[in-house]
Amino acid sequence: MDAVVLAGGSPDDPLAARYGVAAKTLVPVHGRPMVAYTLEALRATPEVGRVVYVGPAPEGGLSPEPDVLLPDHGSMIANLEAGLEEAVTPRVLVASGDNPFITAEAVRWLLNHAPDAALVYPIVPKEAVERRWPGMRRTYARLREGTFTGGNLILLDKALFARALPMARKIVALRKSPLALARLIGFGVLLKLLFGRLSVAELEQRAERLFGVPMRALVTPYPEVGVDADEEEDFKWFEGEGSHANGA
Repeated sequence: MDAVVLAGGSPDDPLAARYGVAAKTLVPVHGRPMVAYTLEALRATPEVGRVVYVGPAPEGGLSPEPDVLLPDHGSMIANLEAGLEEAVTPRVLVASGDNPFITAEAVRWLLNHAPDAALVYPIVPKEAVERRWPGMRRTYARLREGTFTGGNLILLDKALFARALPMARKIVALRKSPLALARLIGFGVLLKLLFGRLSVAELEQRAERLFGVPMRALVTPYPEVGVDADEEEDFKWFEGEGSHANGA
């Protein structure tokens, strides 16, 4: 299975500017670009073959090296499209480049437990994150089954997901217009989500109606899937981890 690493970004991002790098994904963590840990986890996963990297590369290159290196195309959706176009396998694993905690074990679990769908999106229970990193700040959604944060890995059926891209572009275009976005998603769905009454199944059904293809959420016990580095203070959670789980 091919994997696509989304490592794009802007040098104006606060973290990137603080460290003088071209994108947040190149900020050094334990002396290595943050995205190197994602690449390492993918290389250590037997089920993953070719790795397509989309984004700027640091001076001196990347280690481990991706099989294909594509430039930043200016947006997450454009980078995703470019990466999927280069991928050749029917299903593609998409990983964000700003998660230095990701491990091959977590990647393998997702690949071995994912249902058949155009998009499989892992969600991580809050208690799993709190057990590993008590007090870590994450963005959570309260559903009927529990409280979850979203994952930084997505499994896509390349052919089916192509049908969902127009809606994905529309949602991204409306991200600065909350009222229009709410109308698109549905006020009833949003209200149920606000009060913790929305179930995982209802969320999947609404996503399927919006995008026109089967979509599934997958509850994963691996907290590494649901964390990334958005702010300077997030790096405190990297301290004390010692060597990376993949051998860094």
